[in-house]
Amino acid sequence: MPKMRFEALLESRKREHIKMEETGKRSDLFGRNVFNEDKMLQFLTKEAFENVKSAIFQGNKIDRKIADQVAEGMKAWALSMGATHYTHWFQPLTGATAEKHDAFFDIMSDGKAMEKFGGAQLVQQEPDASSFPSGGIRNTFEARGYTAWDPTSPAFIYKTTLCIPTIFVAYTGEALDNKAPLLRALYAIDQAATDVAQYFDKNVRKVYATLGWEQEYFLVDKALVQSRLDLVMAGRTLVGSLAAKGQQLDDHYFGVIPPRVLSFMSDLEKQCTKLGIPVKTRHNEVAPNQFELAPVFEEANLSVDHNLLLMDVMEEVADKHNFRVLFHEKPFEGINGSGKHNNWSLATDTGVNLLSPGTTPMKNLQFLTFFVNTIKAVDTYEELLRSSIASASNDHRLGANEAPPSILSIFIGKQLSDVLDELEGVSKGKLSPEEKTELKLNVVGKIPEILLDNTDRNRTSPFAFTGNKFEMRGVGSKTNCAKPMTILNTIMAKQLTDFKKEVDALIDKKNLKKDEAVFNVLREYIKTSKRIRFEGDGYGEEWQLEARRRKLSNNKNTPQALQVITSKESVALFKDMGVMNEVELKAHQEVELGAYIFHIQIEGRVLGEMVYSHIVPAAIRYQNTLLENVSGLKEVYGAAHKKVAEPQLNILEQVGEHIVEIKKLTDEMTEARKRANGLSTAQKKAEAYCDNVKPYFDAIREQSDKLEKLIADDLWPFTKYSELLFAK
Repeated sequence: MPKMRFEALLESRKREHIKMEETGKRSDLFGRNVFNEDKMLQFLTKEAFENVKSAIFQGNKIDRKIADQVAEGMKAWALSMGATHYTHWFQPLTGATAEKHDAFFDIMSDGKAMEKFGGAQLVQQEPDASSFPSGGIRNTFEARGYTAWDPTSPAFIYKTTLCIPTIFVAYTGEALDNKAPLLRALYAIDQAATDVAQYFDKNVRKVYATLGWEQEYFLVDKALVQSRLDLVMAGRTLVGSLAAKGQQLDDHYFGVIPPRVLSFMSDLEKQCTKLGIPVKTRHNEVAPNQFELAPVFEEANLSVDHNLLLMDVMEEVADKHNFRVLFHEKPFEGINGSGKHNNWSLATDTGVNLLSPGTTPMKNLQFLTFFVNTIKAVDTYEELLRSSIASASNDHRLGANEAPPSILSIFIGKQLSDVLDELEGVSKGKLSPEEKTELKLNVVGKIPEILLDNTDRNRTSPFAFTGNKFEMRGVGSKTNCAKPMTILNTIMAKQLTDFKKEVDALIDKKNLKKDEAVFNVLREYIKTSKRIRFEGDGYGEEWQLEARRRKLSNNKNTPQALQVITSKESVALFKDMGVMNEVELKAHQEVELGAYIFHIQIEGRVLGEMVYSHIVPAAIRYQNTLLENVSGLKEVYGAAHKKVAEPQLNILEQVGEHIVEIKKLTDEMTEARKRANGLSTAQKKAEAYCDNVKPYFDAIREQSDKLEKLIADDLWPFTKYSELLFAK
């Protein structure tokens, strides 16, 4: 193993960056491989084009005759681009993407060959679903699952394959993926937000949820990754002593991008641009060898698809540049982990961002309506929102090294807090003329000025308002954005639905004017959701005690966080909003628990192999070296050798103690894993892995890291942090 480490180091040091040729304006490349509106105008009949547009913007269904026309045009375009296959590109509950390629090529009854692709192949396929996680929705022997075309996300060509974004459902109709629930949640928020937006503008006919993600990741030379069993199998380093230098000097953050990395980024951006992914921002992140990429905001469903596609493309481009992308939320101990901040807002079909103040008091009242309702929704369903970011890998990140804590809170800044405090004092019922004037001119009317001068920032807040959007910062870098976006849009749809009922009741039964009714309801929401607002530092025991006083949940690990998914309140919420039924919720919970169990199980097995097969043997070899040295000194110095050999004997004793302890801990961990495997339910098994197996990881790591510092460098089997994090 030491040989493999040094060969990997030698190989990584010989790398040269691949020079990328400039390709001119990015706008000329954008969407080249996407069946977008320009391509549809060129390859579709007028009737087919109008039907697809209607499906995208009004949600209307496309009948089979039109589907045949769309398929014919799509095939013609794909063949002109050199495509040879097509696939339904979908998002099973693995968290990644899936695809099964079929050739356009077919043999006719007369034996002649032709390129074939019709409406039936476009609209629906039947992949073998037996090996995808389903949470018990279907048995393994019931392989039937259906993928169905999602026309709101355009088809694209990746390499030589036409990829058609689809949902994935069981033959009984339940969702087996992350896209179907997201689409239902987006429909629910559209209906609820449109109804509320029409209080302020009767011309609004549709509201879109928008998403802008920020993808953080590490880049490590692929030879160095291959030299680490834990990085290959688990995606993170299970052992490894901290390097003398980490991120203390903040010299990597926003620094000059290394040439090899810049070549990778340039290549990646070129591929993304062709695929219609509007990547815009790139920079060094805080930790060594950590970087970030962010796009222009898009409609949420399309943005989710683009993020998943981006992750696939990143891995391929990285391999070309002799890198490995690490998406794990915490691949290295003691430095920042990687998140995927989800910047969320709502936009109307009239071009208005509903979370951005306007130029008039009425537009600002619209902003306040959606702003306060968001706070209220998060306060009511904070535990459910926490569950959407739960995973074995993200558990390592939350609450450490600038990452948000596991307690959900909202940061809005002092200025906006002052505005809400003033609104909290609004009179109940009808407002006096003086109060109306004061509210509209001096409170609501001044919101744009307040936001313009607002310099408040809080990097660790889980849910922060950042001027014209809310930023959900707890989302992990590996997470499919569909999960938090489904829950956020669902709870917001429910909240806006309840808000409209309350406002309409005050207008109809109390004879209040519309703005008076809105102020009255908002006042109550501000009061009842005050506990979720927090302006301080989310770390430390003090905030945990305060959160407990406020009765906020503190689900520190995934098994705890996932329990809320099937609570009576959650089942009622998702049913009322038409997003998921109880069977689907239980299935999603079961799949998430299963994934947690498998991740911890794999890490335990890998850690055991590293200890038994590499760390202990390396320590014993070093012991033998020391023994030979002491024996030689004894031959030379006789009885006086003890004084000369004292340092060696001291190290020999320390190494022996660590060998005993690491072997003992690893044996105990293995037994704890066996006991956990024998439990009957996924919940119990996950809790056992969390409480009884996982704690051994840190204890074993501590012993290993002490051995790493003691053992001669040429005997240590694993590539060290100083080598992994600072190789350029």
